[in-house]
Amino acid sequence: MRGIFKLVHLLRAKFFGDGPPLVAVVRLNGVIGQADRFNKGLNIEGVGPTLEQAFGLTGLSAVAIVINSPGGSPVQSAFIADRIRDLAREKDVPVLAFAEDVAASGGYMLALAGDAIYAHEASIIGSIGVISGGFGFVKAMEKLGVERRIYTAGEKKSQLDPFSPENSDDISRIKDIQVEIHEFFKKFVRDRRGKRLKGARAKIFSGDFFTGTEAKKLGLIDEIGEMRSVLKERFGKKVRFKTVGDKKRGLLSMLGLGASTKAVGPFDAGELGHGLISAAEERLFWNRFGL
Repeated sequence: MRGIFKLVHLLRAKFFGDGPPLVAVVRLNGVIGQADRFNKGLNIEGVGPTLEQAFGLTGLSAVAIVINSPGGSPVQSAFIADRIRDLAREKDVPVLAFAEDVAASGGYMLALAGDAIYAHEASIIGSIGVISGGFGFVKAMEKLGVERRIYTAGEKKSQLDPFSPENSDDISRIKDIQVEIHEFFKKFVRDRRGKRLKGARAKIFSGDFFTGTEAKKLGLIDEIGEMRSVLKERFGKKVRFKTVGDKKRGLLSMLGLGASTKAVGPFDAGELGHGLISAAEERLFWNRFGL
């Protein structure tokens, strides 16, 4: 079928002209990571088909990636960015990235897939660093009189156990892993931004985040601009926009409950509680940037 549509487009272009430029719009919204019924989760499994569809449009002039993400999994961020670059090379189509409220950490990695990056003056950009967090329950267990029992095969299997006292070797190990991931992130930024980076590297790679205005001064983005205005200026006022794969989530879907959900029973209430916790965890990602 795609071959037939392409033939029709070629014939139409031959006799009637190419028509107004077409830009595919892909919106990448949310925390990056594995998805389940409670978490939408941006990941390559979910985003990949949308990207294939966007780059597969006939008569395409460009692809606009609109990002609103506080980050998440560095692996999934890299997978998505790499897929965008692979498709851009394959289809020979430019990619323009647009940051909305926030493109930070893994969200900024997504923006790096663009040949050019745009943001609002007040957008939050950057956070090029690695963070790990958790809780320790040792003192709470002592107060409750709870004894921890754990058995392993492999001396490192229980490292970073939140119910055991912190171990200096464990802390050193997690820091080594963080440094390795951070180096990957920094190389990704250098490879994509190159000589466009203008600020001190120590500041850029400190894990700090910046407004769109400051990010432009540092070379983390190219220009201040909003998607429709930028694309109309670039491709003309008659440019056409085709949004691909954009699905809005309501409150019920955020909690893993569809519109057809029946009355909440004992089992469903437990799932609802899990959904509320998942929504709260997702909220924490955004709260780091005051959003």
